[in-house]
Amino acid sequence: IVSAVPPETRGQALGLNIAGVYIGLSSAPVIGGIVIYYLGWQSIFYCMLPFLLFSAYLCYSLKDEWTMYDGAIDKLGSIVSMFGILLFVYGFTVINTGLGKILLVVGLALLICFAYIELRVDNPVFEVRLFKNARFSSSNLASLISYLATFVITYILTYHFQYIMGLDSQISGLLLIVTPVMMAILAPISGRISDKIDPQKLAAIGMGFVTVAILILCFLNESTPLYLIIIAMFLQGIGYGLFSTPNTNAIMSSVPKEETGTASASLAAMRVIGQTLSIGLLTVIFAYIMGNVPIVPEYYPLLMESSRISCIISAILCVIAVCASLVGLRSDVEYET
Repeated sequence: IVSAVPPETRGQALGLNIAGVYIGLSSAPVIGGIVIYYLGWQSIFYCMLPFLLFSAYLCYSLKDEWTMYDGAIDKLGSIVSMFGILLFVYGFTVINTGLGKILLVVGLALLICFAYIELRVDNPVFEVRLFKNARFSSSNLASLISYLATFVITYILTYHFQYIMGLDSQISGLLLIVTPVMMAILAPISGRISDKIDPQKLAAIGMGFVTVAILILCFLNESTPLYLIIIAMFLQGIGYGLFSTPNTNAIMSSVPKEETGTASASLAAMRVIGQTLSIGLLTVIFAYIMGNVPIVPEYYPLLMESSRISCIISAILCVIAVCASLVGLRSDVEYET
């Protein structure tokens, strides 16, 4: 997308792309809730196949998308990075065990080795020197922290709707579309605005809205009215709609044209790692507070306590993401990509 449009409309194009992503996110809970309600949870996996196959066909049919690479492939770096990310992420999800702590340390050591390798090869898998660019590194950090802070909220609200409020999966799915719908509406708008003002400032404002939303959820309990939860979801949707496109625009604008692929890969890595660590964080908190007890009315207070602690940590992370979004505002020039 970045290579197909001029720099002055890059944000608008990225906004349309991200809006498409959020439209998919907003429709998935509704469709998923209906499918689970009538056909059971196993049917979800079968329903995904046609969409995955169609997406694969579209990717394969893109003109000039698949080309042969002339340079040598950094096989060692590829292997080390793969195992480093795998062990680090998995170790974090089971960090409450001895094996988890060992895997976490080994994964981190492999990632350090990966950075060392990439600095010394002619054709690196990932150009780590890009992180010397303050705008690039801070915007990636903001992206990582934002996913780490917010991805878990959907699960917390799902537990609350179905266990605390007693709603079925169909109604829960309908309620959960509030946030992604707002994202889909605002992503193109924020993209167009980010073409005219510094995208990092807009991203910071967006994370500010998300922070307020999660602060509201920090007081979540069995008597919290539904309208207050919807307001929080509404604010989170506004915030992330204002954050995502400008943040992407800031990252893609901070690298030369030949490194846009690396920038895109880093953004995808931040998203996947952030989401995975977010689930790991929730798992650790729930395991510490609830242990192995079942989610039944007798233990609902423990469920609520776990959710509150998760939201408090998420709110703190959002504040850090706001600060990260503002780093490097004047330190780097934009590249004409």
